[in-house]
Amino acid sequence: MSGRNEVALRGRLATEAEERELPSGDLIAVLRLVVPREPVAGRRRAPVEATRRATVDTIDVVCWTAAARRTAMRLRGGDLVEVEGALRRRFFGGPAGRQSRYEVEAAALRRVSGKASGGT
Repeated sequence: MSGRNEVALRGRLATEAEERELPSGDLIAVLRLVVPREPVAGRRRAPVEATRRATVDTIDVVCWTAAARRTAMRLRGGDLVEVEGALRRRFFGGPAGRQSRYEVEAAALRRVSGKASGGT
């Protein structure tokens, strides 16, 4: 049995991507994607419970390749973006010791449309 780790996302870019240099000297671009949650079919919620539940997921995306970084740095906050990649668990040292977090490593990303108009 072989493994499979594929992620496909479409959502709005929360803010513009940020380019960072790691202690190793590697450059990455990081961005945050806001993806609406689809209601679960057949699941009923009480009105009070429904107001407390998250209606979006905010997902951290990292771009390691030069091509993905270039694309990420051209995007603007509010752009509708598609991301293809893989889920990764990254380990790093922090003030409280060794820590980890999950993020999507983008193999490809593209702008689907520009920022949504706010009626102006």
